[in-house]
Amino acid sequence: MRDEGGHAGVAASCRPITDILTRVGDKWSVMVVILLGNGTKRFNEMRRLIGGISQRMLTLTLRGLERDGLVTRTVFPTVPPRVDYTLTDLGRSLLIPISALGAWAHGHRDAIDAARLAFDARADANAAPDRQAS
Repeated sequence: MRDEGGHAGVAASCRPITDILTRVGDKWSVMVVILLGNGTKRFNEMRRLIGGISQRMLTLTLRGLERDGLVTRTVFPTVPPRVDYTLTDLGRSLLIPISALGAWAHGHRDAIDAARLAFDARADANAAPDRQAS
């Protein structure tokens, strides 16, 4: 039996990888991993340092990272309870590819911006005759 792409079993073998990349590739997870790469943080400290993230999204992100074994959550029996988040060894190993991807993005930002401008200009030029006909 062949998959849509023409290769037997490709889609099935990609599912586990896609699931992992969905977790580690979303912007909030990347930001949390990078932030925790600098050391243990508390919830509200992370929320302050990551601009634009809601309390609910940070909670969901941390739970997902904890579930995947990338972050540990330590609760201290104080009043109010203190909760610290730290990268696991697995989470620290993720810093290497994330840092490489970040460096690549930073180094190619100008070329990507130029490509986007050129694409948008071509798209606008192609759409212009349609607008005139309306």
